[in-house]
Amino acid sequence: MEDRQSERQRMARRHYREKKELQARIQAMKNSVSKSDKKRRKQLLLDVARLEAEMEQKHRQELEKFRESFANNSNVETVTEDLAKMDLENQPPSLSRAQRRRERRMALERERQERIAGAGMEEPLAGFRRDEEEKLSVILGAKNLEMKDIPADGHCMYRAIQDQLMFSVTVESLRGRTADYMQKHIDDFLPFFSDPETGDARSRDDFLSYCDNIVRNASWGGQLELRALSHVLQTPIEVIQADSPVVVIGEEYSKKPLVLVYLRYACSLGEHYNSVKPLEERAVAGAAPRLF
Repeated sequence: MEDRQSERQRMARRHYREKKELQARIQAMKNSVSKSDKKRRKQLLLDVARLEAEMEQKHRQELEKFRESFANNSNVETVTEDLAKMDLENQPPSLSRAQRRRERRMALERERQERIAGAGMEEPLAGFRRDEEEKLSVILGAKNLEMKDIPADGHCMYRAIQDQLMFSVTVESLRGRTADYMQKHIDDFLPFFSDPETGDARSRDDFLSYCDNIVRNASWGGQLELRALSHVLQTPIEVIQADSPVVVIGEEYSKKPLVLVYLRYACSLGEHYNSVKPLEERAVAGAAPRLF
């Protein structure tokens, strides 16, 4: 059992690092190509799609090999597949670490904005946001949906889930039920609980502190919480992204999926979740869909 947990921990951490490294590489590629160079931008999109597809295939093959090695443990299969194919960042486990990380994010963002202003690169960054919105508009339009804005207040993932539910529930209740499920099923989540900056594994006590902070603080939600919520609600959760395949968590449930949109460039401090709503009649009739 320990050998199996160690192996899946190593694989999950390596997949996480590889995805981060690929995103950094893609970012550098985008920065190197002018928005006005349509030919190179078109080739860039093809190259990005190829790189992401190659990594996705590589990780999928490794996951399949892992599942074959431990075919008798279906719970390991489900959690491993759902978590390893996503790259949706989580908040650190303790309040002090959370505060330090948020401060680092804000400091890095200020430095980045200063560099951008000095180098006259406002347009490329705005271009990333436009590219993301344009891609999401196409993806959502094909599903007869459009984005519904959710406040960027640290609760965005829970508020997006709340918006999708057909019954009334508070964000506090969703956070409490999420933390309770994760604490009761700690062995399912602990192997995937690692430092988002270093990939190092964290302790059981760190995980329990992390769960406490889900309830006590406006900590950001990510893949662990989404997996827990799919079990709590016994409902699939579909996460739509601009540059990655749609991810469905909780495919074992037969209810209509809750649909969230995951954005990388919408907010100055990083990632964000929005909800969705049916496409307005004017957009369905032919007008350009509106992004919120």
